[in-house]
Amino acid sequence: MDHQKIEALWTHLHWLTVLAQQGSYTGAAQRLGVSKAAMSQRIAELERAAGVPLVQRTTRSVRLTEAGQRLVDDMRDPFERIAHSFAGVRDLAGVPTGLLRVTAPVAFARQQLVPRLADFLRAHPEVRLELDLSDRLSSLAVEGFDLAIRHTAVPPDTHVAWTLCPTRSVLAASRAYLRRRGTPATPQDLAAHDCLHYPRTQDTPAWHFEAVKGAPGQ
Repeated sequence: MDHQKIEALWTHLHWLTVLAQQGSYTGAAQRLGVSKAAMSQRIAELERAAGVPLVQRTTRSVRLTEAGQRLVDDMRDPFERIAHSFAGVRDLAGVPTGLLRVTAPVAFARQQLVPRLADFLRAHPEVRLELDLSDRLSSLAVEGFDLAIRHTAVPPDTHVAWTLCPTRSVLAASRAYLRRRGTPATPQDLAAHDCLHYPRTQDTPAWHFEAVKGAPGQ
């Protein structure tokens, strides 16, 4: 029997182990939450695939044949390991544990994240934190990050994203610069000034302005 056909019988094998434990089709069906007819059909399909009888049926109970008992004995440990492993995975949902890889913008991390790290690690002692400070958009899947914090209005559609907090940018200049070069009155005046742009993406640097009602010059 080829590998794909065997994989299609994993559920059948599990049902056979449950049948062996319960000793009846009725009890096994109740434990699995299926009908007695569905239970009987799966066992019959498994017997056809095996080419030998696996269950001896009586009016009150079922007994495994030698072939059926061999299958159950061979599958008992693997299914127990699967159940144990799944229980361990579910435990992870209760207590955060393991490595958490986070990438965040340099300025945001310095101002907002770093001051909070000590409290976070005290609250979650089983978590190991790896913090990458970068302003470029990272691929979580390719670079292995669990979480990315970024300044963006349009996150990639390949990511699950939510708003952490609103941010805004302001224009700033030193008094010495304004005395030397003059104070711009309109956005168009900035074309004659030396401007520093904070790079957040690979796009061409661009500033977008919105009129503020009641502001000087409006």
